[in-house]
Amino acid sequence: MYEYIKGKLVYVGPLYVVLENGGIGYQLQVANPFRFSGSLNQDVTFYIYQAVREDAITLFGFKDYTEKQLYLKLISVSGIGPKSGLSILASDDHLGLIQAVETDNVGYLVKFPGVGKKTASQIILDLKGKLGELLPDTYWMEEHPVHEPAGAQPAVLTEALEALAGLGYSDREVKKILPLLEKENYSSAEEVLRTAFKLLLKG
Repeated sequence: MYEYIKGKLVYVGPLYVVLENGGIGYQLQVANPFRFSGSLNQDVTFYIYQAVREDAITLFGFKDYTEKQLYLKLISVSGIGPKSGLSILASDDHLGLIQAVETDNVGYLVKFPGVGKKTASQIILDLKGKLGELLPDTYWMEEHPVHEPAGAQPAVLTEALEALAGLGYSDREVKKILPLLEKENYSSAEEVLRTAFKLLLKG
C-alpha cells in the first residue's frame, strides 16, 4: 500500500495527472486536476490511495494527508465508491461538506454526482461527529474565492466541461449552468471549475 509518492508533475489533464518518479509515470486520479496546473514540471508530493478491482488497479492522489483522510472516511460509507468520493472532494469546499454532514443538510449532499437522498442520509448517519478532527487544519478553513476572470481562451472552458463529465455530472446538469459560465472569461480551467462547482452546489 502506498502512503505518498514524491516526483515531478509532468502532465495535468481533465481526468488525471501524471507524476514521474524513478523513470516511471504514475497516473493519478485526483479531485479537480487543474488546481495542480501551477505545479507542472515541479517536484510535488501526492498522498495515495490504491483501489484494486478484478479488472483494474487505480491510484488516487491527494494534495495532503488531511484530504486523504477525508476521502477515506467518505468511501467507508455504503454507496460511496472510490470515484464518487473523488467527485465529492472536487468542489474543494471541504469545510462546506463537513458542515453539511454535521447539520444534516441532505439538500447540499445530493447535489454531488451519484449521491441521492438515501446515500446522503447514509453519509450523515456514518460520518456525523467523526469529521471534527479534520477542522483544525487551516486547509479546511481556507476560503476559495472565485477570482475575477482575465484573458479568455475557449479551450479552457472545453477542458473544464470534460473534467465535469469525468467526475460524473450529467449533460443536463452541465447544460443548466453553461450559459452562466459562457458569460465570463477565464484564465484557466481551474477558475472555470471553481465557478461551476459553486453553481452546481447552489442550484
